[in-house]
Amino acid sequence: MTYKTDIEVARAAEKRPIQEIGAKLGIPEADLLPFGHDKAKVSESFIKSLSKKDDGNLILVTAINPTPAGEGKTTTTVGLGDGLNKIGKKAAVCIREASLGPCFGMKGGAAGGGYAQVVPMEDMNLHFTGDFHAITSAHNLLSAMLDNHIYWGNEQQIDIRRIAFKRVLDMNDRALREIVCNLGGVANGFPREAGFDITVASEVMAILCLSKDLADLEKRLGDIIVAYRRDRTPVYARDIKADGAMTVLLQQAMQPNLVQTLENNPAFVHGGPFANIAHGCNSVVATTTALKLADYVVTEAGFGADLGAEKFLNIKCRKAGLDPKAVVIVATVRAMKMNGGVAKDDLGEENVDAVKAGCPNLGRHIENIKKFGVPAVVAINHFVTDTDNEVAAVKEFVASLGSEAILCTHWANGGEGTVELANKVVEIVESGKSNYAPIYPDEMPLFEKIETIAKEIYRADEVIADGKIRNQLKDWEKQGYGNLPVCMAKTQYSFTTDPTRRGAPEGHSVPVREVRLSAGAGFIVVVCGEIMTMPGLPRVPSAEAIHINDDGLIEGLF
Repeated sequence: MTYKTDIEVARAAEKRPIQEIGAKLGIPEADLLPFGHDKAKVSESFIKSLSKKDDGNLILVTAINPTPAGEGKTTTTVGLGDGLNKIGKKAAVCIREASLGPCFGMKGGAAGGGYAQVVPMEDMNLHFTGDFHAITSAHNLLSAMLDNHIYWGNEQQIDIRRIAFKRVLDMNDRALREIVCNLGGVANGFPREAGFDITVASEVMAILCLSKDLADLEKRLGDIIVAYRRDRTPVYARDIKADGAMTVLLQQAMQPNLVQTLENNPAFVHGGPFANIAHGCNSVVATTTALKLADYVVTEAGFGADLGAEKFLNIKCRKAGLDPKAVVIVATVRAMKMNGGVAKDDLGEENVDAVKAGCPNLGRHIENIKKFGVPAVVAINHFVTDTDNEVAAVKEFVASLGSEAILCTHWANGGEGTVELANKVVEIVESGKSNYAPIYPDEMPLFEKIETIAKEIYRADEVIADGKIRNQLKDWEKQGYGNLPVCMAKTQYSFTTDPTRRGAPEGHSVPVREVRLSAGAGFIVVVCGEIMTMPGLPRVPSAEAIHINDDGLIEGLF
């Protein structure tokens, strides 16, 4: 059987004018800032007018550790949103925007797949409404003003050996990880080592996604630590008077984007921090706005539950006062087989024993979610090669842990394929069994927070960090940053820091290579293992297959 590609399905979509989609949520046409006919931003004034309304029910979609077999977390998020609407619930989807880096690199787009997609797919995976460009510009304005401040006399007495703020670019480019800038003589400033991160790792991205409104945004931008003086005191963005102009650049980007699913249901797509090197969730303003407008809001957190869900529950929900009612963990039979030792080329053959051998990875995520007090249900994202025996093995394993696994066919059937899952989610919500709480308190020392995640979520025996890192954490505690949560930067492919170790390993060590204070975002970044905050392109990047055909249509975009 021949199946349409994601882009072919998206291109055939019968989209409705964005004003009709907004009307489903009660958004007046005057409060939508249209970008063409099929996407719009929601006005800040309308969002403020919602403050007295009650919140709907928040549902998180997360997944097992990603494998080359594919899991379909965004696809399931969109499918569940459509499924909830299908059973008569007023539901909206909240997902992240796509980065150009993975789109042209290896991972592909981020708009769902099959008949569970958000459209316009091409726009979402490319420039969309310009939010990422605005974030990149605001971040690099701060970098430019920092170097300019030093050039024109360095009033703040910045120690150029202790500049803590890199530039960013929304593209995978390993050549820019470490650079030397300001070369060329007196006219160009003082030469120093520098570097680039990818835009989705920018603290400005994290700030935009965690800010409640423009005033909060400007305060947080001012709180960014850009460098240190010779006496080791921090220099903030507000010290070099960059926060106001940065806020101006981000004013429109702060407004959440409204688009639609293939079934013409509302979807908010806003913000896009990576989950392996940042906090991996869409914006607080998009989520809280959706909760005021819909009875059910389905959102996702990046990569596996050990990264995205952990940060969603320990950082985003804590900081934004969110109260998730249920968690959906996405798994596939194919991924279970890969975790059970089957090579990618052999995944099409039935292998119940390999499924059973790979299920402990799923089991670990179920156990971890329960530690936050939120009920979990498993969505088995169906592939055509799955057999009844393999599906039964996953269901039996999940049942043994006191949860339920539901087969979902949204990729092929859209919302109709998630009706059973949607009914289960409603049942969980209406049972009132959720008792969400983060797994560590604000007042816990920073290193103990790192150890708590490593031991409770990763099942490590120890965290390895040298004296310099431990002392840095203690210094930040003395400076008043001890109450911040920690944001782990770690490989997404394993519970360990070794991307090749699949399954559910125990008794390993988590080496901490570096810690960074994101004072504006409000967390401590903990870099573990060989994780890179500026990825590189693979040997054969997706960009090689992307082109415009003779009809003027884009080909090769996932």
